[in-house]
Amino acid sequence: MGAVSDTVTEPGHDIAADVSFELVELDELVGELLVEHAERVARDARIVALRLGIGGQRPETLTRVGARYDLARDRVRQLYTKAIGRIVAEAARSGHRSAQVFAHRYPREAGDLRLVRTLLAETYATDTDLVAMEWSYLKLRLAGHDPADAKRVAGYVMQRIMGWQKKTASILAKLHAPQEPTEDLHALLADTVWSGGTPAPLPTESARVADGDDDGRGRFYLAKVGRDVAYDSALVARLLRTLDASPAVAAFQEEPTALTYHFDGRDQVHYPSVAARLTDGRTVLVDVVPLDRVAFRHNLVQAELARAYAHDHGWGMLSWTGSALGPAQLRARPVDAAAEQRLADDLAHGPYDRAALAAVLADTGLDLLDLTGLVLRNDWQWDRIPLRLSASREHRPAPRPPAASRSR
Repeated sequence: MGAVSDTVTEPGHDIAADVSFELVELDELVGELLVEHAERVARDARIVALRLGIGGQRPETLTRVGARYDLARDRVRQLYTKAIGRIVAEAARSGHRSAQVFAHRYPREAGDLRLVRTLLAETYATDTDLVAMEWSYLKLRLAGHDPADAKRVAGYVMQRIMGWQKKTASILAKLHAPQEPTEDLHALLADTVWSGGTPAPLPTESARVADGDDDGRGRFYLAKVGRDVAYDSALVARLLRTLDASPAVAAFQEEPTALTYHFDGRDQVHYPSVAARLTDGRTVLVDVVPLDRVAFRHNLVQAELARAYAHDHGWGMLSWTGSALGPAQLRARPVDAAAEQRLADDLAHGPYDRAALAAVLADTGLDLLDLTGLVLRNDWQWDRIPLRLSASREHRPAPRPPAASRSR
């Protein structure tokens, strides 16, 4: 245990090097298993999907999942655990292709340290700290690791995350003023799309009520707001610390609104990450979106909904990926013209499924970030579960407008 947990470092590097098409494929494989499981136990499969964030939404706390089904948190945990056990058993029994893919990425002969490092990097890149232990355990079980080994390694992953959280909270608690900025706020806000309206007041409390004090979330004291602030991931924590440290920020409110919309036959709720009021009088709504998911249809719907809300309130809007590469840079990303034309020609005749998409990426040499840029630039439609790339997003569901619009 000591060799794995001795070094606790804060995630802070650019995540661009850690994203890959293979990570996207892993999500699709789990999504396939959930679809098969839903044919037997629909509610339990949905609980797993909500908890892990399958389909594009962020992972949810057990408390929030329970609120959806009027279940106690412990009961949700029981149902989730039983469902995972059945899903892993069904995958092994059916010979599902997930076994080969997961075994290649998380080989049983790999040592604990290698597995922990891989799983930690994936957790940070995909913004899934809230369910790091659950995701790590599931990945290892699908790779063929026995339950005890999978539980041990997943525990090390969570131990590292909790160690960073405690270390950060301890450092911040000793400070009498915000610490030095972790990154340049002006650079972070460079791609903000500003509204021309008069800024509405900053909300004074979080819209996330059901699980605001859930003990599964991280928490630290931030001097600028004079209170403890909860967060779900190291990416969100990094953003909050930057806002707290910057002299250009007067105040901020985490998860300032709950935005409702209908997607793929279900009512959804999205909580944008934070609204910050700057000392120059402007306000910006910043939403953390994992770099590898920026171009997925579900995330684009959420981004459009957040942008409409922000601009209705006279605020700017920024989708922040935790990387120097944001949506604007990805749209402008240089890509081989012949490869781009090939994809456009193919999509004009029909969509790519996962296998076809993987084949064309291998053939053209395009990587995940190249593909993300092409999707954004050409307004293609990229669905996550099942993985499918189509020629346009013309059938994208329209976000619901805010319940109450502010008059101009």
